[in-house]
Amino acid sequence: MSSHPDVIVVGAGLIGCAVAHALSRQGAEVLVLDASAPGSGASQASAGMLCPHIEGAHDPVLQGLGADSLARYDAFIHRVCSDAGMDVPYVRNGTLQLADTDERAEVLRRLAAVLHGQGVPCQFVEGVAAVRDLEPLAAPQRAGLLIEPHGAVRIRDLIEALRQASLHQGARCLHSEAVEHITRHETGLVVETHANTFHAPHVVVTSGAWAMNLRVDGHPVIPTHPVRGQLLRLQMRSGALRRVLWGPGIYLVPWADEVLVGATMEKVGFDSRATVAGVMQLCTAAQAVVPELAEASFSEVRVGLRPGSPDGLPLIGPSRRLPGLVYATGHFRNGALLAPLTADLVAAIVRDASADVPSALAASRFDL
Repeated sequence: MSSHPDVIVVGAGLIGCAVAHALSRQGAEVLVLDASAPGSGASQASAGMLCPHIEGAHDPVLQGLGADSLARYDAFIHRVCSDAGMDVPYVRNGTLQLADTDERAEVLRRLAAVLHGQGVPCQFVEGVAAVRDLEPLAAPQRAGLLIEPHGAVRIRDLIEALRQASLHQGARCLHSEAVEHITRHETGLVVETHANTFHAPHVVVTSGAWAMNLRVDGHPVIPTHPVRGQLLRLQMRSGALRRVLWGPGIYLVPWADEVLVGATMEKVGFDSRATVAGVMQLCTAAQAVVPELAEASFSEVRVGLRPGSPDGLPLIGPSRRLPGLVYATGHFRNGALLAPLTADLVAAIVRDASADVPSALAASRFDL
């Protein structure tokens, strides 16, 4: 690769790696810069859920964007695995939401009616026996809602596959390069790290919560903020959950005999410590949903700082102040779900700065 790549991607998390793969696949020379190792930021707190009709139940815009991205996932995974020469654990066997009170059961009943009206395959069941038929290890529940198109992807494997696929396409990835400043030069954009200076006609900001600390000439502060998420990795002694489970304040994502339990949402700035309170909160909620988890063993506690935004939606699109600069950040807890859509949008923008971006996502809504 030349010393002047076509595109510099600032950030090597899931979104940055997905963008780098999409761009390198279309023939661009790509350089990825990050202060840390790939996937060591927000991705640490991701259980890889692909659940637009749960995450977006409160927001039709987010639901629509998530459903669009989910529809791209099979082809996305196929491309990544083919280019990387490795497999990525990925399932589309549905999610099961649980209701332990009549009030929560009614919420699920109403959601099922809405989803049926939208043509989303789902199944609402009532009673302990009916829920147990769908998940034998669940605690007694009043009702459950199986949303069939949903699924999950193992994030650590996906990030490594995206990294390998990008490298195979000629991309470079440099770590220990903390990007501090982006400015304009007559030949394009200049990216300054704590130690080096790089030049490229296009720069894509995918640095998550840390984008708020990035200085961009002529731009206001990028309006992202960190939200700490603590995630447990457990090993079950016997049996295995059939699919992703959602209960009050908790979700469980199974991979063979392993279960990911998440995740807290804590506005504590850039404090990335695991805490006793966070772990206890997750353990208590998980055992209430699956009592057998009381006998599970700990493998790991992960902590990630997810990038929030003022309106809860990502910032994706070209800067209207600095030609060649593109934003793809602020995905909060939907980075895994929105990765294919984000990568496709950014690749289209780099090809053509006038490419369409959903107005709800446009970075220009924050005067960037």
